[in-house]
Amino acid sequence: MTSSGTGTTVVKLGGSVVTDKDRDETLDADSLETAADAVATALGSGDVEDLVIVHGGGSFGHVHASEHGVSTTDGTHDVGAVHAIHGAMKTLDEFVLQRLLERDVPAVPVHPFSVASRDAEGRLDLPTAPVETMLAEGFVPVLHGDVVSHRGEGVTIVSGDELIVELATALEAERVGLCSTVPGVLDDTGDVIERIEDYADVEAVLGTSESTDVTGGMAAKVQALLALESRASIFGLESLPAFFRGEGAGTTIES
Repeated sequence: MTSSGTGTTVVKLGGSVVTDKDRDETLDADSLETAADAVATALGSGDVEDLVIVHGGGSFGHVHASEHGVSTTDGTHDVGAVHAIHGAMKTLDEFVLQRLLERDVPAVPVHPFSVASRDAEGRLDLPTAPVETMLAEGFVPVLHGDVVSHRGEGVTIVSGDELIVELATALEAERVGLCSTVPGVLDDTGDVIERIEDYADVEAVLGTSESTDVTGGMAAKVQALLALESRASIFGLESLPAFFRGEGAGTTIES
């Protein structure tokens, strides 16, 4: 449990938000600036107390993972692949951190490759004590999709969606959000589904990402958030300020 007990917010900035997913290793500078502004405003106004940020890989990590055939289940022992994927994510993370620091957000990096692992059955172990201590000391931990050591597989991918579930559970997060380029989970007519309580209700309309994504697209995001005991939201970038204020945003996910 985080030392503050309550008030922790965990938000993921999707790879499609912070990067141009259709151009290799290309930042979406405008969207990242908008997201960083929203974070700074929320912290400055007191709308958010303890904040943990996770960001996706977008056109940085996913491209290299796909090239080397590495996913959340398929691993590699190729050290070159490890450096390519992890190096790309560290580069992206520096861009994210820089934009936050420019706005006086006390953001600090937490690289999952250095702390997390999977056992032989693929179960993720993410120690959260360092993150709890960072929060207690007034920092904003920033994590990202990454490679992690996987017993028997070398390394596999840990997605940002997995990370927010682990963090939200361990920190007993009050608010959990996934910021995307769409205004929420869309039905087959393009309208936002206001609430999802059972994956079976939306399985038919959830497709995979059109861009390179080794972590399962929207279907995986919904399944990951349904695994939480707490309420979560999927929403567009324009709704990030509303999410921080505790208002309704996009699609509510609650099993």
